[in-house]
Amino acid sequence: MASSDEFRLVSSGIDQEGRLPRKYTEEGQGAKKNISPPLQWNNVPQGTKTLALVVEDIDAPDPNGPIVPWTMWVVLNIPPNLSKGLPEGFSGKEEDLGGDYADIKEGNNDLKVPGWRVPKLPSHGHKIQFKLFALDDVIHLGNKVTKDKLLEAIEGHVLGEAVLVAIF
Repeated sequence: MASSDEFRLVSSGIDQEGRLPRKYTEEGQGAKKNISPPLQWNNVPQGTKTLALVVEDIDAPDPNGPIVPWTMWVVLNIPPNLSKGLPEGFSGKEEDLGGDYADIKEGNNDLKVPGWRVPKLPSHGHKIQFKLFALDDVIHLGNKVTKDKLLEAIEGHVLGEAVLVAIF
């Protein structure tokens, strides 16, 4: 059980059983598919200047080998003081939302496009891991940021990590 002062990541979009609903995946219907889920955080570590997020299917099968993580979303330069966190459907709309959201940058997922993407999965029961990093500095990486570039850039700057796992 997490203590009340622990850095935490939560989502009102994930159901009580920890399942990620279809509307957040390619299996959704019409405009109700591949919508990024709402995310909120609590108890950000002192000294945090920015947050970064990596979302992966941590048990995705690779047709050429063993199970490997599959990156679904990379987000950086998230202001740690956003009182409402990232709203549902945030992906692709940071410029439209403006204000505190304007400087947030979405990196490329494993489909090599920026933004939230959960492809049709060959089977259900996959673990989707949301990992939020509290950083002591803002990250400047230019265009086409990938998970690997982000993880390399934040090395030595991580003040804390919050993890949320959902099942799809």
